[in-house]
Amino acid sequence: MASRNDGDTTNGSRTTGSGPAPILPNHLVSQNVAAPSMVPVNHVEKPEKFNGLNFKRWQQKMLFYLTTLNLARFLTENAPTLSVGESDVQALSAVDAWKHSDYLCRNYIMNSLHDSLYSVYQGFKTAKELWKSLDRKYKSEDAGAKKFLVDDSSILKWWIQEP
Repeated sequence: MASRNDGDTTNGSRTTGSGPAPILPNHLVSQNVAAPSMVPVNHVEKPEKFNGLNFKRWQQKMLFYLTTLNLARFLTENAPTLSVGESDVQALSAVDAWKHSDYLCRNYIMNSLHDSLYSVYQGFKTAKELWKSLDRKYKSEDAGAKKFLVDDSSILKWWIQEP
């Protein structure tokens, strides 16, 4: 099938065959102003690879990224289960779809980890388990680092104030 790329000039604007021409108000057509471009919601830059530093910042960026991909819910949801002997095609399809999306979510997270962390966390089977493990490990380390910084600054203040 040949693609249509003849540039429809409906309402004075040109298209490249990717859909119907945008309908522009006459005052914009006469000024030769292009229609606003639509950026797909899923076109969001991937977060940088997490190397063990600035976890909270990476976590927020990753959560936003997964939200734009409609995968963030897999960070908190448990896998759906089937009753014993249940063979309903719709229920089986729902479980398969959930597992596929969870697989995608888990691997988006894994691929945003530095190589040294990838091998440490590759054993987690679900996105939820992986996310919770990272959260436990690095939030507690961030809290410890902040406590150290506070303690260190109070020591510094004490040392400066001494005569």
